[in-house]
Amino acid sequence: MRPMSLWESRESSGEVSLGSLFACNDKINGTSKISFNELAFIACRGGYPESISQEKELALMAARNYMQSLIKTDLVEVDGIKRNSERAKSILRSYARNISSYAALKTIQSDVIANDNTLDFRTLESYLGAFEKLFVIEEIAAWSPKLRSKATIRSANKRQFCDPSLAAAVLGASPKDLLEDLNTFGLLFESLCDRDLRVYTEVLSGDVYHYRDNTGLEADAIIHLTNGKWGAVEIKLGGDQIDEAAKHLLMLKEKIDADDVREPEFLMVLTGTQFAYKRPNSVLVVPIGCLKE
Repeated sequence: MRPMSLWESRESSGEVSLGSLFACNDKINGTSKISFNELAFIACRGGYPESISQEKELALMAARNYMQSLIKTDLVEVDGIKRNSERAKSILRSYARNISSYAALKTIQSDVIANDNTLDFRTLESYLGAFEKLFVIEEIAAWSPKLRSKATIRSANKRQFCDPSLAAAVLGASPKDLLEDLNTFGLLFESLCDRDLRVYTEVLSGDVYHYRDNTGLEADAIIHLTNGKWGAVEIKLGGDQIDEAAKHLLMLKEKIDADDVREPEFLMVLTGTQFAYKRPNSVLVVPIGCLKE
């Protein structure tokens, strides 16, 4: 079971349906009722049912309490291997600092080694494997279509938590901290969007990937259905990034070999802004607070 999406927690208006976009209905409109400050709170609170119905302070404590329990108890019970709780905290903290990135495992290892010079690569992999079994982290694999150009597709996974609140808890970040550090807020917002896209895409019998090539062109999410239909998504917290994101999506569309992969059903910039609309270049701008399956 995944954490609840914003549509399931009744915080998204649901005026833009991912399923409808795959059915070629891209005449969209909608208004998100989630403010910028509320997004910061939601990222720290997460989508766990027990926290959604609680008062704000108690809701923020839920993820922190869960992480403490996981490190002290669940990490051993998941496969019977005794692990060091301080080392587990260090690994998760490093992973959280690299959330929504393509950081190599060696980068995470080097970060942890600054405080734990006995951490070898196999031990790191063992801890990360346990975190995956406990549904703490869930990486996003690379999408590998055939390209028209000679660009090389990068195959590294995108580092991601199952819910942004877990990363916030590990980092000790509050909603106020995120509002004062927009870079970290943007990374946790991307984690929030990845979570919801995965929830909605599973309903549609599809998977979520990412795209990145050696020219620096990226797409934060590629939604690929089992029937071959796909759409590309760039995730941007603020409205000042929409133009550049739309440009990248159009560039990606031109790179894909249409003889091997069908044309995308949609190109979308998923945002933390208020209004949903279609741009003159056909790129959709959709607030996360308007989306549903």
